[in-house]
Amino acid sequence: MSQHKIVKIPDWVLPEAESYIAQDPESAYYYAKDVIKGRWPEGEKIIAEDAYFAYRYALNVVKGRWPEGEKIIAESFYFAYDYAKDVVKDRWPECEKIISKKATWAHPYARDVIKGRWPEAEKIIAKDADYAYRYAKDVVKGSWQGYEP
Repeated sequence: MSQHKIVKIPDWVLPEAESYIAQDPESAYYYAKDVIKGRWPEGEKIIAEDAYFAYRYALNVVKGRWPEGEKIIAESFYFAYDYAKDVVKDRWPECEKIISKKATWAHPYARDVIKGRWPEAEKIIAKDADYAYRYAKDVVKGSWQGYEP
């Protein structure tokens, strides 16, 4: 998932290893989660550069919103949806522009986060037969003539 090089640390390396761990978002995330068992400021800068690990860090380490990682998370359809659903637990306006561009994410965002119709995304959803059907079934819960300006 990470686009960054994973830094392998030899077993004989002592506490100085943290400087190497802090160079890789995956290693930094797992180090904070499994070793520090809490926030690790030294690794947060690199974690905030990777949408997947920024989302996981907010969810599993911070256990709430993490503004430092939100910029990169908001650039990813998938992790923006997950962050809104699992972390924000409400609408997250910062991500709605990107999510509304794809029916594959607009439908579940309307269903799981908004829990109702999302007029701003209906034009995109209506253009995808499968997701238009799902939107009618799961969100509109009835006949839907499609996008209505």
